[in-house]
Amino acid sequence: MKEFYSQGKLLITGEYAVLDGAKALAIPTKFGQSLEIAPAEGKNIAWNSFDEQGKLWFQGEFEFIKNKFQCIKGEQEVSARLVEILNEAHKLNPKLFSTEKSGIKVNTRLNFNRNWGLGTSSTLINNIANWFEIDAFKLLKNTFGGSGYDIAAAQNKQAITYQLTNDKPSVLKANFYPNFSKNIFFVYLNEKKNSRDAIAHYKALPNENKSGLTEKISSLTEQFTKCNNLTEFELLINIHETLLSQVLQTQKIKQERFPDFPGAIKSLGGWGGDFVMVTGQEEAVFEYFNNKGFKTVFAFEDMVL
Repeated sequence: MKEFYSQGKLLITGEYAVLDGAKALAIPTKFGQSLEIAPAEGKNIAWNSFDEQGKLWFQGEFEFIKNKFQCIKGEQEVSARLVEILNEAHKLNPKLFSTEKSGIKVNTRLNFNRNWGLGTSSTLINNIANWFEIDAFKLLKNTFGGSGYDIAAAQNKQAITYQLTNDKPSVLKANFYPNFSKNIFFVYLNEKKNSRDAIAHYKALPNENKSGLTEKISSLTEQFTKCNNLTEFELLINIHETLLSQVLQTQKIKQERFPDFPGAIKSLGGWGGDFVMVTGQEEAVFEYFNNKGFKTVFAFEDMVL
C-alpha cells in the first residue's frame, strides 16, 4: 500500500490580491487529508472518501479505458471532478496507467470537517500529484485554478510567504509564530465559501479598483511576519481589512457582523465564509463567539502546524 498526506491551509494575508502577484502569508494547519492506494481485484478503481468521523461520504468506481478515466458509478458532481483531475494527472504522466492496469482501491481520509474550507480540494490535488509523480501546481492550474498558495501550504510544515512572479510560484519559509500567539484564535463562520465564486467576483472588478493593491498587500505581509506585539498586529489587521473592503466594495466582517467585539477580526480566504482570525483573551473570545452561535473556535496552537 502507498499513502500520501497533505496539510490543510489558512491564508493569513493576501486574499484575492495573491492572484495578481501580491506576496501572501499562508500557514499549513494541523488538519489535512490522506490518500491510500492498495491493489484490488479486477481492473477498475474503487474510490472511497471518508470524513473526519470515519463516515463514508463518497463512493465511486472508475475505469481506465481508451487512454481515459471514466466514471462507472458515483455521485455525479464529485465523480465528474475526480475524472477531470485524474485525466489531467494522466496527461502530465501517461506512464502510470495503461490499459492493462490492474485494479486498485483508493481511500481518502479527512481529519477535518470538509465544510471548514481548510483545503479539501488542495490536499486532494497535492496527494494525487504525489501519486502520479507530477507537479501539483500544474495539476491545480489545469483543474481548479487559483493562485496555488494552498498547494504550497500542503507541501510545507511551517508558515510560508507565497508570490506569483511571471505566473510562477515563489515559496519561502516564513516566521509566523508570534510571542502573542495565545491571543490569536480562528473562528469558523458556520458557512463554506465557494473559492471559485470568490475568485470570479474579484476578477470581474474594474482594474482601477485594484490600483496599487499588490504593492500595499505585499508590504503588509512583510510587516505581519516581523510584528512582535499585539497592538501592532491588530493595527495591521485593520489596515488589511480596510484595503480589501475598498477594493471588493464589501463591508468588513467585523463591521457587518461583530461590531461590538473588542478585538480585531480578519477574514481569511474568500470573504463571507470559512474561518476568520480574531484577537483577544481566550475566555472572552470563546464566550463571545459561542454566545453568538459560533461553536468552532480554535486557539492558535491547536490550528497551526
